[in-house]
Amino acid sequence: MRNLLLSPPAAFIIIFLAIAALSRIFSRLSFKPKQKTEGGGDSYACGEPNYDNLAQPDYTTFFPVAFFFTMAHVAALIITTIPAENADLFAIALIYVAGATAGLVILFKR
Repeated sequence: MRNLLLSPPAAFIIIFLAIAALSRIFSRLSFKPKQKTEGGGDSYACGEPNYDNLAQPDYTTFFPVAFFFTMAHVAALIITTIPAENADLFAIALIYVAGATAGLVILFKR
């Protein structure tokens, strides 16, 4: 019986039933207005009804920040996961960190 409950199909069914029960409980607890108001389901933004979101964001400032965090986090991950006993991997990690540093210098030169 213990192994049956740990099998993927049985675990899926148990979790599915638990989520369905919680969904039903929370739908009964959710707020429901007593009367329908005019335009109650329409979109509304900044005092303008029927607002269409036509904004097209510019991602030119996003790329340098994303590149910086990616390079910094991956370099930190590489440095911290190198075994201290293996000198070959340490040399490869130093080359990687030098490349990441060069990339960051180029990024901040602009």
